[in-house]
Amino acid sequence: MKQGIRTKHTFRLPPALASHLADYAARKRVSQAGIVEAALTSFLSPDGAERMEAAFSRRMDGVLRRLEQLDRNIEVGNEALALFVRFWLTANPPLPDAAIPAAQAKGKERYDAFVEALARRLDTGHRLIDGVRH
Repeated sequence: MKQGIRTKHTFRLPPALASHLADYAARKRVSQAGIVEAALTSFLSPDGAERMEAAFSRRMDGVLRRLEQLDRNIEVGNEALALFVRFWLTANPPLPDAAIPAAQAKGKERYDAFVEALARRLDTGHRLIDGVRH
């Protein structure tokens, strides 16, 4: 920032932004005009767009990494479910008609226990995906 002749500018800021500017200036012990000047210089500098693009690229890279991890977690969940269903269908013979009501009652009991166990596991933060190799 060059020192020398200065041109006076008058502009209005939203109250929240004006308060934020005043608080920041007080904390840093600099003038509000100096902060505005530095911000405008940075914003209007030719490399300002490049810095913003670099920051945006870093943020997007982080989002993409998280999406890739989410995709992997979904893939593991889908494969685990498919493997379980295949095993269950292979290992369980069909029931005689007379045994179906008792099996349905037992199935409901087991399902309720499964949901409770799942809720407890999710509450503790332990996840199946944590035990799967990457």
